[in-house]
Amino acid sequence: MNYTTLAPDEVITKTSAALTERHISVSVVLNRAQALEKIHELVPASASIMNGSSRTLEEIGYIELLKSGTHAWINPKDAILAEKDPEKQATLRKQSVISDYYVGSVHALSENGEIVIASNSGSQLPHVVFTSPNVIFVVSTQKIMPTLADALERLEKHVVPLEDERMKSVGYPGTFQSKTLIFRGEHPAMGRKFHVIFVKEALGF
Repeated sequence: MNYTTLAPDEVITKTSAALTERHISVSVVLNRAQALEKIHELVPASASIMNGSSRTLEEIGYIELLKSGTHAWINPKDAILAEKDPEKQATLRKQSVISDYYVGSVHALSENGEIVIASNSGSQLPHVVFTSPNVIFVVSTQKIMPTLADALERLEKHVVPLEDERMKSVGYPGTFQSKTLIFRGEHPAMGRKFHVIFVKEALGF
């Protein structure tokens, strides 16, 4: 199976409908610039915003934007990095999981709207599964797979090897897929909001 081919419009439409049925809003944009614009549109000024490690967010310019400080959001990572006391820094890290918004990506998803996210540390998973009231995923359409089994296979056969290679290239021993989340949706009664931004451009792994 080819894991880098962008999904055709009919598949994007089908997957968007499936996500909507799972109470996940969807936007479709053409490229990385429009994806970054959509994040600006979705996240209000003065909201606290956190993100996980993501090649996709790097490629759309989101990480560079956060580091530049030329935005109107509150970035808890600034306070975490500025704090030199280990105990206080640990407390700030725990508090950061209740940010108003969490922005990330996913490793694969099925046409039925099942989302697959893997993690070594698991640090981003609390935001997704419970703590952040607003979650935004920026996802290249190359990550849409026909079934959940195909999505899990994409993770195992495509994403993990590439991430392992990337980690080794920057001096780490490699990666370890210690936690894998299958996110099937959020009940409206929870009061949380999820939004997927599909990008018709190859981004991330």
